[in-house]
Amino acid sequence: MSNTELQDKRPLSPHLSIYKPIPTMVASIVNRITGAALYFGTLLVAWWLFAAATSPAYFEWVNAFFGSIFGRIILFGYTWALMHHMIGGLRHLMWDLGKGFDKHFTTKIAKLSWVFSIAATILIWVIGYSVR
Repeated sequence: MSNTELQDKRPLSPHLSIYKPIPTMVASIVNRITGAALYFGTLLVAWWLFAAATSPAYFEWVNAFFGSIFGRIILFGYTWALMHHMIGGLRHLMWDLGKGFDKHFTTKIAKLSWVFSIAATILIWVIGYSVR
């Protein structure tokens, strides 16, 4: 049998077009993306602290940027990424303790991580605006 005949009979390697996205897979991917986004957000926090240490005029300019619509969208996204990544970390801590490996439970936790992260983000912003 030639090499080409063997290759024709082999199954195709699974690819993203074959897999159906399931909640646990999406939660894992989003957890990695939010972790990367937190690096960028931490640079923004460092920028804000640098501006506070530099001069009042520069600090006011940075505060004006974060107070703009674009800046608030970035801060809202950073808050959500922080909450979602934290909840994902709690999920992983639970797994490190040997709990919650049942298929149906992991799916529920993956779906609830979205609900809790969005609710926590909105709650943080509502409290922030009410204190302000």
